[in-house]
Amino acid sequence: MSVSGMKKQLHKASQLLNERLMGAEGTKMDDDFLKMEKSVAVIHSLLAELLSKTTEFLQPNPADRAKLSMLNTMSRIRGQGKSVGYPQTEGMLGDCMLHYGQELGAASEFGGALSGVGEALQQVAQARDALDVNVKHTFIDPLQDLHNTELKDIRYQLKKLNGRRLDFDYKRRRRGKVPEEEVRQALDKFMTSKELAEKSMFILLQNDVDQLSRLAALVAALLDFHRNAHRILLGLHGNLQARLTAASNKPERRFRPKKIRIRSEHNGSIGFYHQPSVTATVSSADSKLVLDQPCCRAMYSFHPNRDGELDFSEGDIIILTKQVDANWYEGTLGGQSGLFPVSYVDVLVPLPLP
Repeated sequence: MSVSGMKKQLHKASQLLNERLMGAEGTKMDDDFLKMEKSVAVIHSLLAELLSKTTEFLQPNPADRAKLSMLNTMSRIRGQGKSVGYPQTEGMLGDCMLHYGQELGAASEFGGALSGVGEALQQVAQARDALDVNVKHTFIDPLQDLHNTELKDIRYQLKKLNGRRLDFDYKRRRRGKVPEEEVRQALDKFMTSKELAEKSMFILLQNDVDQLSRLAALVAALLDFHRNAHRILLGLHGNLQARLTAASNKPERRFRPKKIRIRSEHNGSIGFYHQPSVTATVSSADSKLVLDQPCCRAMYSFHPNRDGELDFSEGDIIILTKQVDANWYEGTLGGQSGLFPVSYVDVLVPLPLP
């Protein structure tokens, strides 16, 4: 720093100390300028927090964010083009379900359903990855650019303006000891800096269209993600309902022992050992019933004492019409309708969700 530059810094520091400690009054900005300066400060704080909160919203796990940042930094250092994606929770849950669905095998209804849910959740995770990319390009990057260019420039101009204001006030306070030409030059520089800072703040604060378009882009990206997730989950729900109906229509399987022949080691005689086996049996009533509507099977006989309740025997298949509350169903059997306890029946095909 030159000698003249050092002297100027000392003059500014002297003026600042006089204002802070001695109560000297410096040049005051007009109300409109102060109002714009306050609004710019709010926008600066807003952008810093909004960028952080948006990243947390898209990638809520801080440990995964830190790991992802480190891996992507290493990829750039090594010259690898492909970056590592954030591990979406839907994808991790989908991977778990898909793994165990495959372990159970296609013969298992539950295993097949697990695989279907796992694949759907992986699709939701892919949709969330697309959301991350979309929000970064249309919302985060433009705001980061605004923070790093226009706002940074305005803050620099305000800092420079304050320095020139201190220089002018110092020379004005020492008028008589400082040549009048230096005072005039200091005033000109101060007014030029004020005009530049004021113009930059005005342009930023009047540019509402760009800020609104970025907010609209964020909402559009969220809406697109939720539409895709809704479409995927709606198809999954229909598939599960079809699986549930098909599983409910399967004949009941009962455990029965099976005899196997075993030769004795002592006398060579042949004996029989009962080995468990599973056979399918269908009652005459169930064989005629197609479970294509909400229904249940009576586990116990119920003989009501009050009007409006439904009489049935153990094993009867009752058509469900609605659930009155947590303890009572309404249903029909043999042309009769009435209420009956939830605890007396085993639901085969559940009522649709309200």
